[in-house]
Order: sequence, then structure tokens, then C-alpha cells
Amino acid sequence: MRFLTIAVVCLSLASISFSQSSSTADSGTRLPVTRVVLYKNGVGYFEHAGRVRDSQDVNIDFTTAQLNDVLKSLTVLDLGKGRITGVSYNSNAPLERRLGSLHLPVGEKPTTAQFLDALRGARLEVKSGNENATGRLLSIEERDMVIKDNQKTTTDQISLVSDSGEVRVFELTPSTSVRFAEKDLNEEVGKYLGLVASTRDQDLRRMTISTAGDGERGLLVSYISEVPVWKSTYRIVIPEDGKPLLQGWAIVDNTVGEDWKNVELSLVAGAPQSFVQELSQPYYTRRPVIELPESAMITPQTHEATMETVEVTNAALSVTTPQKVPSGSVGGVIGGVTGGVAAQQQAKVGLGNGFGVGGGVYRAGSDHKQWLANAAESLEASTTTAESRDLGDLFEYKLQDRVSIGKNQSALVPILQSRVDAEKVSVWSPSQKVVLRALWLDNTSDLTLDGGSFDVLEGDAFAGEGLMDAIKPGEKRLLSYAADLGVLVDGKQKSDYQRVTKVFLSHGIMTQSTQEREENTYTIRNRDNSARTVVIEHPARMGWKLTDDDDKPAESSVSFHRFRLTVDPMKTQTLTVKEYRPVINTYQVTNITDDQIKFFMAQKMISPEIDRALRRVLAQKDSIAALDAETASRKTKISGISEDQQRVRENMKALKGSAEEKALIARYVRELNEQEDHVETLHREVSDLQQKRDAAQKTLNEMIESLQMEATL
Repeated sequence: MRFLTIAVVCLSLASISFSQSSSTADSGTRLPVTRVVLYKNGVGYFEHAGRVRDSQDVNIDFTTAQLNDVLKSLTVLDLGKGRITGVSYNSNAPLERRLGSLHLPVGEKPTTAQFLDALRGARLEVKSGNENATGRLLSIEERDMVIKDNQKTTTDQISLVSDSGEVRVFELTPSTSVRFAEKDLNEEVGKYLGLVASTRDQDLRRMTISTAGDGERGLLVSYISEVPVWKSTYRIVIPEDGKPLLQGWAIVDNTVGEDWKNVELSLVAGAPQSFVQELSQPYYTRRPVIELPESAMITPQTHEATMETVEVTNAALSVTTPQKVPSGSVGGVIGGVTGGVAAQQQAKVGLGNGFGVGGGVYRAGSDHKQWLANAAESLEASTTTAESRDLGDLFEYKLQDRVSIGKNQSALVPILQSRVDAEKVSVWSPSQKVVLRALWLDNTSDLTLDGGSFDVLEGDAFAGEGLMDAIKPGEKRLLSYAADLGVLVDGKQKSDYQRVTKVFLSHGIMTQSTQEREENTYTIRNRDNSARTVVIEHPARMGWKLTDDDDKPAESSVSFHRFRLTVDPMKTQTLTVKEYRPVINTYQVTNITDDQIKFFMAQKMISPEIDRALRRVLAQKDSIAALDAETASRKTKISGISEDQQRVRENMKALKGSAEEKALIARYVRELNEQEDHVETLHREVSDLQQKRDAAQKTLNEMIESLQMEATL
């Protein structure tokens, strides 16, 4: 077996050091949370407020995840005549890097032998049973040992060199103790163990805010932190008479590790831009390595004499003396600017006491409630449990009563209670197979309703539940919550391709305007003993328009036209929705063929006048085509004569020196002369035809450009 060694290390100095550090940290004042604003994007705004006296420190604990947001949003305001002198927090550098700063080459999880091996050369006192020795550590070695029955095992042995030069060897057994005889080494080991112990609390980050001043004064600290998204849920109670009652609740989770006691809570429905940045992690960059320059041998040298003397005045040597900054003015400036930052943002955003970070000027000694407060009128004080106000694209619920939520606990807090206008209807659309019971809610209040789930209570019982999006004041919204088994709806569709209705001829373009028509018929059957108000959601499609003879929809959204009709008990009623879509076709007049004209006339897609105009264009195009054909024929003949002349010339070359040369050459010369006369005639004819073709093309262009016709079919 392998013996595990336990070393007893005396660390009295380290223990004293740790105790003093802990006592100092705990001596700071803790500021309670006084205000919380939660957003829909998973961040929260927190305010701590309290009193400090003289130069007092305050502490706030965070997790590592919180600290990243805190470092990029922290605002600290001394509301008296004091100043903020600094903010510090415990580092969270990797343990390996922090251990590297020690003069002790030990890793994170060493064995006893590895730990002692890193202390070679250190002065130690070793005791094992009745034997003891003091000296410098020589080595830690692993040795094989033979025990009874020839069984082998291994053990660690420590070797010391005493002051007299004697080498002593001890086995490291559970009864062996080692004591460090050097004060510096004892302190270094204490630092090492302290760093290792700090990893147990690596998620606790304590921030210490240092202040300086005289007397008692207020201190305000604000920051943002990642939090769970708050949720909205509603209850709609439908009475037999009167308006339905809408009750709203918000689900809030406290996961920041600190109790909320009597805090001002605001819930903002919106998502201001926010991001995560690892500011709390020490960041190291790689620097270039530059070689040291080689030493240069300097030899004595002479300098040239001055050729011209220049008088230097004191003015030329004037130097601006740096102004000494009075003690503490830097902190005062920082505190003042920071105060103005929060003041301006507070005035701009208006989230109540002390919210925001922006620009501005802070005046020391002013009451922060006066410059942080934002006047907010209660929108429905008698019927609501939270104030609601628009903040641009956002809106806020500010609870009228303070709340208390323990750390790692959740709560259901009321945000509104109000009477609303709502009508019970049955809703059907082609995309769903069943008819739904719904409330057509009209938000006549000044409150913006955040999106969330809702439950409907009707007749002293649960009637259904559903989901809704945010509803602005003055908006109407359908909120479906159950299936309506008393109403049946059947939809049928009939399409009709309408023929061309209008034709335009202008600047060589023929445009045909066509309409595609569609008719949808909805049959509604009410099988209940009471009348039903039914809302048919007809799809709103891009490019399609309702005809003028249709019943106007009650409202239209991006996706639907909503038609409202009342169906009596045990009756059937129909709704017909007619739509059309304009279709435009264009043609280049010069590209229209005779077959297309015949097709247009057969389908009654053009008028007789346009037919005659197009045929005149075709006739002119045919004339140009005939001229092109004659020109091409003559050019072909010219090409053939040229080839024949080349053949004759080749033959004449071959006759030189022959008996038949004179007679044949005379014949070939006559033939060439006749061909040249013919070619000249053909060239004149080609030129005449080209002129006629140009004139005909000009006539065609003028004819097409002058076409300005319109016909209704």
C-alpha cells in the first residue's frame, strides 16, 4: 500500500492576517436596497440609499455575474459635502495566474510530497516518533520497501542536511510532522493557502465604496444587474350587469442575493438596449518581445564651432508652471459630474426617484429627492394599484405601496384593477377549425396593458384562459379564451378571371388592365337559444381589395378584415366577401405578331380600332421586311460574282506560256468586263433599296410614336 502523508503546518502569522482582513471588511456600513426597476429584457435597475458619517466605507455584495453589469453602470453620489475617494472589489483572476505571483512553485492541488519538494533548500524541523532533526531540505524521494512475505510497497522519504553537514532521512508517515523554521517561508505558505481557500467563495464579490467628508450625510448608489424577466397575468371577471373587471398581477423574482425590504418597485414593459461585457475579469494582452540592444562602443568626437551667435531671452524660455490641484478637488469634480449625470437622465426618462445615468451638473448639498423626483400623475388612483405612464417606446407600472421580497423568493404583486369595455363575441377565421369564444376588449382607460396570460371568470366559475399582446390606450383587441360549441361556420371560395377591362396604346407600349375576382361566402349557423355576435376574420392579402358593394368590415388589421354580424337563435345567416386584384400586362408594339393580334381579337382583349392600328403597324413592318429581303438577294449575287471573278483570274494565271493563251485570255477579259458591269448595277440597286428601307423605318417609328389610344371593353 502507499502511505498518505499528513503534514502539520503552523501558520499562526497567516491566521492573524486573515482575521484582520475579515474584520476590516465587515466594518463597513451596508446600504439597503430602496428602489428597484425591472425591465422586460432581463435587467434591473437598483438603488441603495443610506447615511454615512465622516470618512466611512460602505459594502455591497454581488455575484460575479452581477459584477460585470455593475462595473459598467455604477453611479455613486455623495449627497452632502463629502466626496467619493474610490471603489474597490476583490479580484477574480484565474487561480493559476495568482499563484504564479508567489515565490512558491506549487500548483492548485499538490500532494504532500509535491508540496514539500517545492521547498527544497528551506530550513525545516522534522519529527518522527522519538527522532527529530533541523536542517535544510535536500530532497523528497519515493523508495520501494519490502515487507513480510516478499510484498513490496512504496513510501516517501525526506532528506535533511543539518548545520553540521549530517544527512538525515525520515519516512513520511502519518506520525511525521514538519515545521517551517523560516518566517518568510511561513508567510508565503500562508498566502498560498489563503489563495486556495478563496476559491470556495469565488462567486462572492464584495465591493467597498470609500468616502471622505465631515459629519453625517446621504449616500446614493445605483447600478443595473441581470434579473429574471417579470411576467404579467390578468383576471377578467364578467358580471351579469355592468362592465367587466380587469385585474392585473406581475410575477417578480428576487435572485440578487439580498432581501428587498420596503422597496419602491417599478415594472417597465420594454427592452432598452443592454449587453454583457466581462469587465470584472482581469484582461491580459500579449505584448511584443523586443531584444535588448547590443552595447555600442562610444569614441571621443569633436563638435564644429558656432558660426552665428543667437541671443536667447527669458521669454523664449518661458514655461507654464503646472497648477496645483487642491486636495480633494478631483473627487469633488467626479462626484459633481456623476450627480449631474443622474439628474439629467432622471429628468429625461422620468422613472421616479434617482433613476438614470446621463449628463448635467450636480450641486453638492442639494436634497436628492428634489432633483431625482419626477412629477407623475396618478392615472387611475381610485381603481388601480400601480401608476402607469408611457416612456417613449416603453411604459411603466409603479407600485403605489412598497414591497418586501426575500432573497431567492418570488412574489405576485398587483399592478392594476379597473373596469373596461368588453363585448362577448364568437370568432372564426379560415385558418382555424372551431369557433372561439372571445372578448372584444376596448381599452378605454389611460393604462397600457402589458402582454401576458389572462383568465376569464364568468358565472362564478372559470370560463377559459388565453394570451394577449400589449394593448395601448384606445386600442381594441380580440381575446379568445374557449371553444364555442353553439356556432358553426362554413366557408366557400369561388374564383373568376375577369377579362381585360381597359387597353392603352402610348409611345409604342400597349397596356392591358385586367381584374382577377374572388368571392368568399361564409355560412353561420347559431344552434344556441341565445343570439350570437359573430366576428368573421377574412384574410387580408397583399394586392387584393374589397369591392365597393361589400359590407364594410368592423375593423381591419394587417392580416384580417373583421366582419361583425348578429345571428338570431337557431338561425342561419350568410356573409359574402368580394375582392378583386388588378393585373397589368404590357407589350412592345414592335414585337407584336400577327398570331398575337388574332388571339387578342378572338379573346376580345383589344378593340377593333386598336386592331386596325396594330395591323397598319404590321403592314409597315412587312414592307420593311420585303425591302430587307431584296437587299439581301442582291448582296448574295454580288458575293457570287466576286467568287466567280476570283476563279477566272486564277485560270488566267495558269494559261501563261500555253498555245491557247491569247484566245482564252481575250474571252476571260470580256467575261470579267460583263461581270463588273453587273456588279456596278447591283451596287446601285442595293443603295436604292437601303434608302427606301430607311424611309420605311422612319415612317414606322413615327407611326408607332403617334399611337395614342384608349379603349374600355
